Formats: sequence, structure tokens, C-alpha cells
Amino acid sequence: MLSKEFIRHLENLLSEGIFSVKPLSGGDINEVFLLTTNNGELVVKLNSASRFPGMFEKEARGLQELGKANVFKIPKVLHFGNDTDLSFLLLEYIKPRNQSANFWSVFGEQLAILHQRSKPYFGLDIDNYIGSLPQYNGKYSSVLEFYINQRLQPQFDIALRKGFVFQNIERFYKNIESEIPEEESGLIHGDLWNGNFIVDNKGLPCLIDPAVAYGPREMDIAMMHLFGGFDQELFLVYNEIFPLTKGWKGRIEIWQLYYLLVHLNLFGASYLPKIQLILEKYSNS
Repeated sequence: MLSKEFIRHLENLLSEGIFSVKPLSGGDINEVFLLTTNNGELVVKLNSASRFPGMFEKEARGLQELGKANVFKIPKVLHFGNDTDLSFLLLEYIKPRNQSANFWSVFGEQLAILHQRSKPYFGLDIDNYIGSLPQYNGKYSSVLEFYINQRLQPQFDIALRKGFVFQNIERFYKNIESEIPEEESGLIHGDLWNGNFIVDNKGLPCLIDPAVAYGPREMDIAMMHLFGGFDQELFLVYNEIFPLTKGWKGRIEIWQLYYLLVHLNLFGASYLPKIQLILEKYSNS
């Protein structure tokens, strides 16, 4: 539970009283609480400032980048900062309700519009996190170089330090060169599994916990297929509005490799067999 001193710190920031504090589910890294104030309900996320430096500032920047697109409902960022070693992020509370009848078609339409927001590079002005791991966003004009240098190789490096050894990485890199389409970058959520959206008070999708970049849009699509939880209507509508490049289903595993490496580095060896299969598939020729 939150200390009285920290609650007073938040009250001073908000210039309003906090009358109740209720724990919410916060995933593997953060503690999350629902705060009831004079003016309604807010959410505060907490973690260790020394273990995850700048995490909430980077999350706030990601939420703001998504919010500027004015497509999805995105929780408003109210404050972020540190109180001794406690890092915090104050957000608008989105009160959930049941999905609307057109939830999945709206989701597909909004995702297609979001992905059409582009920059003349792949990357972002700041690095950020994916889960509790660093995610690098150096700017590249080449999608292949961005994906290899800013996504795959940093995760392979972490895996190596954890004792995992892989064969033929360089051959894999060479072989995917002919597989990845040359598209413009798109604004992607970056970690779009079924736990990183909620249903807002209108029954429509709201995105949370982003790992934002201007990246290859098929990364979002691949992550959405990794653990399921997204209705096929979403992808049908998406493809009507912003058709994916021919052969996209065959490329899903290439993009999923990044997310599988992240999960390997976070949760251990159960993800290793699938990683090895993908590497073997694209390293044999």
C-alpha cells in the first residue's frame, strides 16, 4: 500500500485530496493503484527509479505520441517523476465496459490509420523500454538495418550474456534481406499483445503500455498474432483500408523473432525452441 508521505506528495502535485487507494493489476514490473480524488478517479503506476531509470518518462512520451495521432483513445498523462527511489506515473483512469458491437472493425480501422502516420526514418527521438528491457530507437533510413541493429541484435546480445547461444545469425540477417518489404515507417504501438489494450467507457479500444517507434507496421501485426486474442474482423478491415504488402502472413515469424527474444530474456528458456526454429528456417539456404 502507498505510504502516507507519498500520498501527500501526490496530493500536492494534484492540488486535490486523495480519499481512497485500491490496488489494480500491474503486470510483472509495476505496482498500479486506483486513486479516488475530489475530482474523480486516477491511476498511479509505481516502480523502482534505480532499476528502471526513466521508464515512466519514456512511457509518458510514448502515450503522448500515440495521443497526438488522435486515433485511438489513449490515457492522458497527468504527471510523472520520482520520490526518492520510487518512480511514478499518474494517468487518467479509463473505466472499462463491454465491447461495442463494432469493436473489432473500429480497432482495425484505427490501427490502419495509426500506421499511416510516418516519418522519413525508422526509429524515434528517444530510446524506451519493452517490458523491463531497453529498446533502442536509433534512426535508420533502411527498415532492414533498423530491425537488425535496433531490435534483433540488442536482444541477441542480452541472450548471449544469459548463456543462450545461437547459430548462423549472420546468415539469417542476410537471408531476410530479400523477405522484408521496402515500406515507409509507421507509428506502431510496439508491444501490441492482448494485454495492452482495454475497452474504454464507450466500448471502444484504448491502447496502453506502449513501446512506441516509427517502425515496420508488420511488427504490430506479428505481435498481435503471437499470443492471439484479436478477432479476424480486425485484420480484414485493416487490409481494406491499408493493405499489407503481399506475402505478409509468411513474414510473421521474422517479426515475431524480436518478441520471442524479448520473452526469452525476460522469462527464460521455454521460448528457445521457437526461436531456434525461426533461425533455422531462414538460415538453411
